[in-house]
Amino acid sequence: MRVLVAVASRHDATAEIGEAIGRQLTDAGLEVEVLAAESVGAMGAYDAVVLGSSVYMGSWLPAATKLVDRFQIDLRERPVWLFSSGPIGSPAKPEGDPASVVQIAKSVDAIGHRTFAGRLERDRLNLGEKLVSAAVRAPDGDFRDWDAVAQWSSEIVGELVREAVEA
Repeated sequence: MRVLVAVASRHDATAEIGEAIGRQLTDAGLEVEVLAAESVGAMGAYDAVVLGSSVYMGSWLPAATKLVDRFQIDLRERPVWLFSSGPIGSPAKPEGDPASVVQIAKSVDAIGHRTFAGRLERDRLNLGEKLVSAAVRAPDGDFRDWDAVAQWSSEIVGELVREAVEA
């Protein structure tokens, strides 16, 4: 089974989550390709898709939403999981799923969506991002929960294996 892990990431933290998911799926015996969302040229070669995006100001990055727009029909024809990355702090803020993801999940008939905490390194931010993060008093740090990423990846593997057996 061939799986695409496509990720829209502004400062690499979300891309690193996508890479971790890809490694776990590969370790489970699946054929996996991890790509930046804007690099995806076609869906025909993939049996399943994991699509993730960083969340800024409550929304997915344009590269991820454009991928959904371009491939909506293709995505509806295969199993799709979505993930978001962005909440920071302990406990992570903001809480809950980004509002835009609810509509995206419906549009592609996604099996599931997971939000993972993100990472904030001020020295990697542009001026506008620095101003916003200062205004909301966002804490610096890496808040990603790698165990949660691994657990969710295992759930995806289980679902894909179950679907393959039933097919």
